[in-house]
Amino acid sequence: MRISHEAIYTYLYALPPGTFKRELARYLRRRHRFRRSRKVRLSSRPIQDLVSIDERPPEVADRMVPGHWEGDLLVGHAKASALGTLVERTTRFPLLVPLKAKDAATVRQAFARELRTLPAQLRRSLTYDQGPEMREHHLFTQHTKMPVYFAHPHCPWERGTNENTNGLLRQFFPKGTRFTELSRTEIKRVQGVLNARPRKILNWHSPAHAFHQLLR
Repeated sequence: MRISHEAIYTYLYALPPGTFKRELARYLRRRHRFRRSRKVRLSSRPIQDLVSIDERPPEVADRMVPGHWEGDLLVGHAKASALGTLVERTTRFPLLVPLKAKDAATVRQAFARELRTLPAQLRRSLTYDQGPEMREHHLFTQHTKMPVYFAHPHCPWERGTNENTNGLLRQFFPKGTRFTELSRTEIKRVQGVLNARPRKILNWHSPAHAFHQLLR
């Protein structure tokens, strides 16, 4: 017999509050005790001259060509700090980017600095949501030679690799984390742990193994 993961979650979330439910939730990957409603992030100023994900080359969607990335911010305590997250779509290799602030200029500079350490063939494109921190996408493209494609509003599944990675990172950086109080060494340690974890989607190789194969 088989049972779907959705049936298991439905059972757990339907349990009455209490010690038993809390104990079972500890073993869930993201440790949620109930269904989380999707919060809509609204921006008062739309991003100018954005290029829609609809115009992204087909090679990005099929993951056959490496070097295409997804990006986002993992927001910290009181939305006062954040951690930049970049994930390569083919290998699921994440780069964690320490940020001193989460304004557009800081994010653009930090992302560009991190990605410029990679060879050009692994810097093909970036897919992002329509968050205000990517308003300087033209400058980012100018400095990295990477076009930026923007997902449709309120469609996180269009950047599913990054969304999943952010969920995994919450095991290390739970809600309320003050990212400005973390050292670069600690952030990169977590990056190493995540990249060393074998993944079924990679035939049980780690993202680090898959990524370094591309560097040969």
